[in-house]
Amino acid sequence: MHDAGVAQDGSGFDPSVADGVVAEITAGGGRAVACYENLEDPAAGQRIVDFALASFGRLDALVHNAGLVVFANLEETTPAVWDRMIAIGVDAGFHLARAAVPHMCRQGYGRIVLTTSGRAMRVEDCVPGLVAYSTAKMAQVGLMVGLAAELADTNIRVNAISPVAATRVLRRQAPELLADLVAPGVAFLASAACTTSGAVLNAAGGRFSASWWDRGEALDLGPTVSPEDIAARWQHFVAPAPEPE
Repeated sequence: MHDAGVAQDGSGFDPSVADGVVAEITAGGGRAVACYENLEDPAAGQRIVDFALASFGRLDALVHNAGLVVFANLEETTPAVWDRMIAIGVDAGFHLARAAVPHMCRQGYGRIVLTTSGRAMRVEDCVPGLVAYSTAKMAQVGLMVGLAAELADTNIRVNAISPVAATRVLRRQAPELLADLVAPGVAFLASAACTTSGAVLNAAGGRFSASWWDRGEALDLGPTVSPEDIAARWQHFVAPAPEPE
């Protein structure tokens, strides 16, 4: 169980966050250990994986759910803010996967679950001030696709969860925001029952759906196509695909 125990702005360090979850797991009869690495450090991913292997002897599933939300418009997103968001939202997932995959390959099994956000995938679901956050969360989709393609011939499956739930980041409390209504989706993606790679599982309030990129129907505009031809047919390209009958 990894959590650096930082505040909403990424500051501070509180080991009781990870320790509390470990206590719940062990009280329920499970085995767990706590890890507090700062994922802004490029070497932290390797240390986390090494710690898990030293504690349990193997690594069956990696769930990368660490995140940070900093609301800042483009002008307010300083290089320091950008670098921190990218370190946690982009780099950390890469370093964790790079450390975990060799062990999963050697044991012939593994599941990787990354965390993205609907804020990153649709303009309609985003709000101002999330340029860095949306970039980082969309990068998780790219990492998922790249890993899924590279590991297609192995028994390692790579998918992503797009959750909506109350956490230490989203502190709005409502029955439909219970994390318990999202967790079963993560557990499924991290289990042997999941044999798919490259999908995003959207989860909110007990409602689930899957997303993945697709292409619309191609339109042949010939060898002398012009920008005006594209403009004239733009609605054809951006219109939603018809629902199958």
